[in-house]
Amino acid sequence: MMDHLLEAVYDEYTLATGLHGKFHSAHEGYAVILEELEELKAEVFKKSGDRNIARMRKEAIQVAAMALRFITDVIPLEVKE
Repeated sequence: MMDHLLEAVYDEYTLATGLHGKFHSAHEGYAVILEELEELKAEVFKKSGDRNIARMRKEAIQVAAMALRFITDVIPLEVKE
């Protein structure tokens, strides 16, 4: 199950990067993540019987993929925690 989800996130990451290129700034990356999160929120905040589970999954995968893009495009590899 986890492998399938990670593959879906990576596929979305690859698609988005191919279509739009890298994030140019932290602000751009944050805005894209926020946009995807708002789309997920719109589905989550529906009454439970009205929610589209497939759409929630798709939006959650997009949030994860955009977070991955943020990490790879905005944050230098040599950052120490």
